[in-house]
Amino acid sequence: MGLFSAGDLDVSRAQAEFQPWLIDGEQVLAAFRTIRDTVLLTSHRFVFVDVQGMTGSKKDFQSIPWRSVTRFSFETAGTFDLDADMKVWVSGAATPLEVKISRKSDPQRIHQLMARLIVSR
Repeated sequence: MGLFSAGDLDVSRAQAEFQPWLIDGEQVLAAFRTIRDTVLLTSHRFVFVDVQGMTGSKKDFQSIPWRSVTRFSFETAGTFDLDADMKVWVSGAATPLEVKISRKSDPQRIHQLMARLIVSR
């Protein structure tokens, strides 16, 4: 997700901003944003929004249903690390999606949320 770590984005703000991309009844449960890119954890899927180009008008939306996530990991920020690393493996993909999350975020909360969403499917 780039060089910059993703900080928490207010869930209600993310819900409103991305509502046109969500299906009926889908709720944003957690959201993170770097300077340009956004990650959404919704009740139905993991969404990675990659903003492209100089103007940022072009966006690539990667939508991964929770049933397609085969595993995930978190590496917490250490003494000299600026952020935590989240990796998400998707069935059919050789390499995981990687997101750097700000050390100000709560990796345990995110881990528990993802575990509930993945294990319950």
